[in-house]
Amino acid sequence: MKATERAEILVQALPYIKKYTGKIVVIKYGGNAMINDNLKLQVMEDIVLLRLVGVNVVLVHGGGPEINALMDRLGKKPEFVDGLRVTDQETIDIVQMVLAGKINKSLVSLLETKGGRAVGLSGIDDKLIEAKCKDERLGLVGEITKINPECVYGLLTKNYIPVISTIACGENGEIFNINGDTAAAYIAGALKAERLIMMTDIAGILRDPKDPSTLIPEITVSEAKRLRESGVISGGMIPKSECCIKAITEGVNKVIIMDGRVPHSILIELLTDEGAGTMFLA
Repeated sequence: MKATERAEILVQALPYIKKYTGKIVVIKYGGNAMINDNLKLQVMEDIVLLRLVGVNVVLVHGGGPEINALMDRLGKKPEFVDGLRVTDQETIDIVQMVLAGKINKSLVSLLETKGGRAVGLSGIDDKLIEAKCKDERLGLVGEITKINPECVYGLLTKNYIPVISTIACGENGEIFNINGDTAAAYIAGALKAERLIMMTDIAGILRDPKDPSTLIPEITVSEAKRLRESGVISGGMIPKSECCIKAITEGVNKVIIMDGRVPHSILIELLTDEGAGTMFLA
């Protein structure tokens, strides 16, 4: 690519940079983009670039595959009920080690390697995420009762990138496992984020799951409910869409479900005319 073409791309991005400068963007990081090393580096580059041009990025991550891998090595079989991990005391210890330890700190390290300033948090730190037991059948799986975002605001004002792992604290000192999409929706709502980006392994919401050309670029909350009733939104997309709706009702301006397998999909969504995925609007 010629230097003039690169310059033209930067100029085209300027209106979008101005739009998001000083605003909060929450990114729920997961799926194949978290497993594939090349995609992981590109995501980190995107986040650091956004931070350097003045966007307040908050990264919320899960880590289900790595939790399963460690459980397998320890000879413990994962159990799920309605898509949620049954979490006994031994399992929550594993979840805490993987999420708040290995994954969280490796993402902080990658961001810093790419030139960013990052700080790793869990939902336990400063009681960022408070929760109660969601269902006795699930054990230590939490239902969020409160988000205390003061520590996140503090980091953003000092130009850090907060990296948040999704475990929570209970009122009696319990540690709860929290679904990553749900945590991201609540955190984005508490921060009144300009945008919540949900990275997945599909292009977005499709009218025909077998045909990528049937991608729905924008839907309102009411339309999303109708699409669920009609069966267009089904399976694993149901809880994701519910999280998007929750974020909108909590005050997030726009929510996007997009394919994290596309290189630099975050920049395509935020800094170009093209956009990516399905956008939820109030």
